[in-house]
Amino acid sequence: MPKSQNEECPICGGVIWGGGQKVLIEGAKIRVCESCAQHGKKIISTRSRRTYHKRSPSSNRKTSSPSSYKSSRSYLEPELIVVDDYAKRIREAREKRNLTQEQFAQRIHEKESLIRRFEASKTKPTIELAKKLEKEYNIKLLEESDVTQVNTSDYIKKKRGGTSLGDIAFIKKKKKD
Repeated sequence: MPKSQNEECPICGGVIWGGGQKVLIEGAKIRVCESCAQHGKKIISTRSRRTYHKRSPSSNRKTSSPSSYKSSRSYLEPELIVVDDYAKRIREAREKRNLTQEQFAQRIHEKESLIRRFEASKTKPTIELAKKLEKEYNIKLLEESDVTQVNTSDYIKKKRGGTSLGDIAFIKKKKKD
């Protein structure tokens, strides 16, 4: 008998028998069937004790009505992404000002090792850090992502469960060496 009343795999839409596998696919932690688990990294859960704290009854919480709730991200706002050649741009900005990596990092209140990792393309700056670098050093590190509308009806499979994540998303296949 499948877990939790015929739980469906979000990738293929099939039934998840047993516990399924919890995997990390494209940054999302999801429970999938055994056959779809190969498309992501398996997550080994470690159970830890949680401590609960009582809230004081005198704490005043602001409750917002649904009409006054603002989403953290609007669909009308373009999504920003870090440019591919960020390492080159950061290094050039530093060298143009004749700064060491340590001096460069101190001006933006970050660690020298982080700047070193940026310049070696080992770490990609977060959007907030890229904005900080753009402001301080007058360089362009962010660009609007190319959001395209996809006709999902071309990808939707006709089945009893409806649309699943696998019907719409393009899953990267792992290269076998």
